[in-house]
Amino acid sequence: MSSEAAVATGAPAAGAATVPLLRVQGLAKHFGAFRALDGVSFDVMPGEVLGLVGPNGSGKTTCINVITGLYRPDGGSILYQGRPVGGMAAHRLVHQGINRSFQIPKPFKSLTVRQNVEVARTYGQHAARAGEAEGGVAGDIGELLRFLGLEQHADRMAGELTSAQQKMLDLARALATRPKLLCVDELGAGLNPAELDLVAGRLRELARSGIALLVVEHLMDFVDEVTDRLIVLSAGKNLFAGTLAQAVQDPRVVEVFLGAPDEH
Repeated sequence: MSSEAAVATGAPAAGAATVPLLRVQGLAKHFGAFRALDGVSFDVMPGEVLGLVGPNGSGKTTCINVITGLYRPDGGSILYQGRPVGGMAAHRLVHQGINRSFQIPKPFKSLTVRQNVEVARTYGQHAARAGEAEGGVAGDIGELLRFLGLEQHADRMAGELTSAQQKMLDLARALATRPKLLCVDELGAGLNPAELDLVAGRLRELARSGIALLVVEHLMDFVDEVTDRLIVLSAGKNLFAGTLAQAVQDPRVVEVFLGAPDEH
């Protein structure tokens, strides 16, 4: 693990873990008669970057919304560190070590960048975990801002940032809570090539520090650079699991997804 990632995350280096940090089994979510998720299953290991991809309406964002407590599941199970967490409130999941970034960030625009991160650190950590944070992101917000290229913007109002900078602030706020599992929803959307390279490198640094990442994304070059494995969803069901190189050889994946635009 690089010293930069160690300072930024405060997490131990990933070891040869064999027990999933997150296990999703038969996950279901219905909106009336529409089955947004219809039996989705996958595991995420500590320090792994798992991509969640698929065509329009395949259930990707719904899946992370259920995992992170925005929606209650209608069936199946979600095990985090071996314990059931399906239906747990989002703030309780954050206290347990599950957090996320959003495709459209919503910072406190009237607060500075630093204040936004301080709020996340203060209210996003459970008392039982507060001691862990002293050497990590919550212990040195300046290091976290530097890690994400926001150090020079620390005293700017969040509403003055560009959309790309607001995405980095959203990621900083999530990391300030010291997650063990970080769900990332379309972080690459709208970023230029240089910004994509920076983000990809930072996500890999986080994974090497031991954080597990579940990444919803539609930019295939970015997916290829960042992820260790992919889960391809179609109509709320598992279609494929493996690497992107394997996915492009699968006729089912090519038929339903590759080359098609993505939306939620």
